[in-house]
Amino acid sequence: MKIYSNEVFVFIEQRGGKPADVSFELLCKGRKLADSMNGKVKAIVIGSNVEDIAKETFKYGANEAIVIDHPALKDYLTMPYTSIMNKLVGEQSPRIVLFGATIIGRDLAPRVASNTKSGLTADCTDLQISDVTYLKENFKNILLQIRPAFGGNIIATIITPENPVQMATVREGVMEKIAVKNPAEVKITKVEYVPSEIDKLVEIVEQYREESKVNLKAAPIIVSGGYGLGNKENFKLIYDLAHILGGEVAGSRAAVDAGFIPSERQVGQTGVTVRPKLYIAVGISGAIQHRAGMQEANKIIAINTDPGAPIFGISHYGIVGDATQVIPMFIETYKNKLK
Repeated sequence: MKIYSNEVFVFIEQRGGKPADVSFELLCKGRKLADSMNGKVKAIVIGSNVEDIAKETFKYGANEAIVIDHPALKDYLTMPYTSIMNKLVGEQSPRIVLFGATIIGRDLAPRVASNTKSGLTADCTDLQISDVTYLKENFKNILLQIRPAFGGNIIATIITPENPVQMATVREGVMEKIAVKNPAEVKITKVEYVPSEIDKLVEIVEQYREESKVNLKAAPIIVSGGYGLGNKENFKLIYDLAHILGGEVAGSRAAVDAGFIPSERQVGQTGVTVRPKLYIAVGISGAIQHRAGMQEANKIIAINTDPGAPIFGISHYGIVGDATQVIPMFIETYKNKLK
């Protein structure tokens, strides 16, 4: 049985000195994976004046923070960040390396995986540790990289057993961000960054960034509509119901593709992952891709004309009926309760 390192590296993404939520979510998951291997979690923090971020990583499960701090690293640049990660992974050979499936993570992760000849799976919806027998050979502490495949028709479990380093990217919101009860003592290891000529081939002249005005992750109530509503006029009922409940409006990918709702309100594997107290799915069939983004909601109410729709398999309450008739009754009943 081949035995490799039991360390988990988590790349801590930051912009303008603000850490990305997905990085702390991955720390929480990394902590669980490391515990399964009796291992340690190391947060990799690259930037300028990022020691406070490094200290914060211990709240979410880090045993050690490796800090590379230099004015030239203030903003993400492909060449220097890749060089730093390649060197760290090459020298320390962690068992697992996790990145957020963000613009930065999707640029950085494949470059590191290619350079270090590591296995990499993108957009995972779950990560687990298991011993695996593959081609009659036993492998210990294999990372099970779980994600929908073939257009969401199956859930695939991907393994890279012969690679000493296993990598994965995960979208924001897929893993829960929960502070650990007994954080480890702060241990920060500083690594020197020496700029090279190749790092200067690309420089940032100006940056323009517009923050999203929609925060579905923080919404306690979400009313979500799908293609089953038929047209944009009927989709207005979703806005009406969300307004009366004090909730946010969301939609499936099919609803976005049909032009019923803007893409920043899409819930699912290729959209946002949410965990509201109440999720109302209207005219949504419940394909794997959509379920991956909302199945952790505390309560799910599904409204659909098809009694065999997969969404009813995960809903706590199901209503078989026409949404254009059911939603107005919802609204009227709720208004009467408020009187």
